[in-house]
This record gives sequence, structure tokens and C-alpha cells, in this order.
Amino acid sequence: MTGKEELLACLEIGKLLTSTMNHKTIFEHIMKRGSELIKAQHWSLLIKDDITGQLKFEIVVGADKTLFDSIVLRSDEGIAPYVARTGIPMFVSDVSKEPLFNSKVDEKTGFSTHSIVCIPLESHGKISGVIEIINIEDMEFFSEKKYPILQILADYAAIAIENSRYLSRIQNICITDEYTGLYNSRYMHDYLDRHFKEPESSRKSIAVIFIDMDNFKSIVDTHGHLQGSEILRQIGLTIKSGLSENDILIKYGGDEYIIILPGRDNKGAFLLAQSISLLVRSTPYPVDDGKTVQTTASFGIASSPENAADKKSLLIAADNALFKVKSADKNGIVVA
Repeated sequence: MTGKEELLACLEIGKLLTSTMNHKTIFEHIMKRGSELIKAQHWSLLIKDDITGQLKFEIVVGADKTLFDSIVLRSDEGIAPYVARTGIPMFVSDVSKEPLFNSKVDEKTGFSTHSIVCIPLESHGKISGVIEIINIEDMEFFSEKKYPILQILADYAAIAIENSRYLSRIQNICITDEYTGLYNSRYMHDYLDRHFKEPESSRKSIAVIFIDMDNFKSIVDTHGHLQGSEILRQIGLTIKSGLSENDILIKYGGDEYIIILPGRDNKGAFLLAQSISLLVRSTPYPVDDGKTVQTTASFGIASSPENAADKKSLLIAADNALFKVKSADKNGIVVA
């Protein structure tokens, strides 16, 4: 690849960075262009976990990606983790002479690594992963002529990772409640809209449970709004502890929650509401001075297709069921 072609490759990737937020598309393009530029057995882009420091293979060029899908490299497991940890690029012509080399990947994939080039993906002082090139055809030519362009490609990849993480955070903020971390009403409406857009013939049943905390205003009046918000966060954790991984808990507003139950009907929702009701009223919530408070909740249940054929009717049916409980003795469960 000539200097002009290298410049065009950089311009293409730069344009892609400003035209799409699909980081995987950008990664694939970077790795494809890189593999055309520097001939090697295969290229890999590994992403670093912010919490554990572990590396996972995101993109592999020149080999079957499925061979790498289950491989996770700890922060102390080889050359790539070392580069991700320190930010120091490594150029190893003979891995048999490099103490840091770890044969774990070769053992799992069947490859035979002879040489490695590994450089960090760094943006604003933060390392988000590495690009690793295995068995370069001409290591001397690469070192003399091709390293600068590889560094540019790595910078582009680091920017793409940073952008994708910023986007993920923004999307998460849009669909979650700021204090409890639970999904919010925006997510609920989006989820139900998608559910009811499915053809009726193939649409599965779905139930919703409206939950309203009983007499919660008295807790706030006694202990203050900050303490009340903390108790609501803990109540959310209590409710969530009684749900399956398929159930979706929504912080709806004030002291209300909604549970979406894909694949369940009124009977299944009622049984779940009973167990959640017991969990809530039997859990003590700490307040100031080492004291605790306990509270109860009211539940309104509706499902589709039993009670409704669309989102609006489903939510109204569940809300009406909840109103019946609140208008009576509270601390109860009503099914539409």
C-alpha cells in the first residue's frame, strides 16, 4: 500500500468516525484496512473491561472469530494484557525469547505464534484495549515504515471505543431513573410499544403489575425527602430480589413501581405480587439514629390478551385495579 493509499485509508476511517456511532462497523473497517496495509497471519482488536482489566476479543481478521469468543485474558496473562495495563507498545520478533508471552490463546485456537506486535488503544490518557498483530511477514519493514500508520489506526479505534461508551452512558441515562438505577417510564413505553407492534398471531402474553407504596407520605414527613428517596431505592432492590431475570422493574414516579412480566398471565402475576407484597412488608428499612421503618404496598394487575389488546388499554386496566385497592383497605392485590 502506497503513501497515498494510506492517506486515503485514514481519511475514510476519519469520515466514518463522524458519520456513524456503530463502533463495530468502525472497528471492522480499521482492522480490514490495517490487514491490507501490514501483511500478517491475523489481526485482533481486544477491548479492556474498565472494572476487571480483562481483555476480550472484539474483532479478529484472518482467523475464525468463534475460536476466540470464549477467551478472556486476565490483566497478568501475557503480552496484550501487559500493553493494556501499562500503555507500552511491544514488538516481539521471537516470542520464545519473551518472558511475558503466554501460550493460552495458541492452546485454545490451535495457532502457533512466532511474533507479536501489540499497541495500546489510548484516548485522553485512558487505555481501552489493544490491537494485536500476529506473525507479521516482514517485521523489519513494519518497524521502519509502517508503525506510524498503525498508530493512527489505533488512535481511531480508541476514539471509536470512547465514543461508543459515551453513547452507551447517554442511552442509559435516558432509560433509567437517576436515583434508583431502575428502568424509567420511557423504557417501559418503548418496551410495550415494541411488544404490541408484533403480529397478534405470534404475540406472547404479557402482564403488568402496578405497585404503589401505602402511606409513604408519612415516612417522608417524618424522616425527610432525602431519607424517603433512599428508602424508595431500597424498596426497589427488595422488589427486584423477588423477580426472575426476564421480569422488568420500572420506577414509575413518586412512590410507584411497575413490573412488566413477559410471557405471564394474570394468574402468574398474582402469585408474584403475593410474594413481592410479603417481601416488602417484612423488610425493615434503616432511617436515622439506627431505627428502621416498615411499609406495605398495593398492587393492581392486568394482562394482555386477557384484559387488553393494546398498550394504553393494558396500562389503564392495571391502574384501575390499583385504584380499587387504594380506595379500599390498601395493602392488597386486585386483578383487572
